[in-house]
Amino acid sequence: MKSIRDIYKIGKGPSSSHTMGPERAAKIFRDEYPNADAFRVLLYGSLSKTGVGHGTDRVLREVLSPLPAEIVFCKEDIPGAHPNTLDFFALKDGKEIGTMRVESVGGGDIRIAGKTSNADDEIYPENSFAEVVDFCKWRYLPNLSDYVELNEGPEIWDFLREVWETMKRAIDEGLNATGTLPGGLGVQRKAKYLIEQELETEVPQVRECRIICAYAFAVSEQNADNGTIVTAPTCGACGVLPAVLRYVQETRHLSDDEILRGLATAGIIGNLVKQNSSISGAECGCQAEIGTACSMAAAALAELYGLNLDQVEYAAEVAMEHHLGLTCDPICGLVQVPCIERNAVAAMRALNACNLSYFLCGTRNISFDMVCKAMYETGLNLGHQYKETSEGGLARFYNRRKNM
Repeated sequence: MKSIRDIYKIGKGPSSSHTMGPERAAKIFRDEYPNADAFRVLLYGSLSKTGVGHGTDRVLREVLSPLPAEIVFCKEDIPGAHPNTLDFFALKDGKEIGTMRVESVGGGDIRIAGKTSNADDEIYPENSFAEVVDFCKWRYLPNLSDYVELNEGPEIWDFLREVWETMKRAIDEGLNATGTLPGGLGVQRKAKYLIEQELETEVPQVRECRIICAYAFAVSEQNADNGTIVTAPTCGACGVLPAVLRYVQETRHLSDDEILRGLATAGIIGNLVKQNSSISGAECGCQAEIGTACSMAAAALAELYGLNLDQVEYAAEVAMEHHLGLTCDPICGLVQVPCIERNAVAAMRALNACNLSYFLCGTRNISFDMVCKAMYETGLNLGHQYKETSEGGLARFYNRRKNM
């Protein structure tokens, strides 16, 4: 597996697959053809159907400027290709001088046709949770965070510190922001409202829910407003992990160094899903994004609560298992409805999954590796209209004019 640095990317929202990935690809292509005087980009599948709402065309023009760039939203799909595929064309005096096909595979990562990944990028020899646990037990490593440090080196903590600082900043900025999110849906920011609604009669369980949800809303609203966030594992699911980590830090009085341990463990879970399944909503639905984020958060909590490796696995497995089949149906292609609220619900579910793992770990029948395979197979069998095309689910039944 690759470094957990690939799971945590710091950048601007609203979509890792629709803005971060295409932005990265455009920079590579632009630099490869410095003599071009114009560009043409063809978008397919989910990129074509929800690219406007996600800002794909905007970010491509920004990167390729000041040269003119024609962005074409293609109706036809490419058989056998990833649903987030785009073709770049470099032009000189009206003639084609170069092309590049790219797949935006989720989390800001891209695959360029004809180019293989570098074996030197592989940091972890293990490729399944079972293999990771076997190694940890052989080396007497009690936690996944120890496993991360062994493979990545102590410098990984400086990287994770920057990740955590960015996550905290996104929460703080989101909690202090008001107004309407861009895009035309008229969605009002709710994080500040939630954090300020403390009632004298509020019971602890309600307070916990309100605060965690406020944190998740804060980050997700920043993402929807093109703010700076951290993919965990994607932009659309970026609010889950920061919310639970911030809450547990405050309630258990944990240091930033301790929180970094949770981030390390969450990174391994995200890596395993990415390696053996998918973190792309366009490929496998929202179960691949929110489901993975919930698993990452549940595992991080288990580490911070001092649970053992079997309990960490159970927490991650429960979190994923109960997101199986979750569709990706963003209204108008915007990462707002139901995406923002879904981050808050998943953050609460991560807490519940972790708590269950404390009591029921010895009774489980499903492994984390098994639920990853099930998620991938489920995702491949979902209809295309439920995979970030805005053609099914809530996106199909919502009428912007009627519901305004």
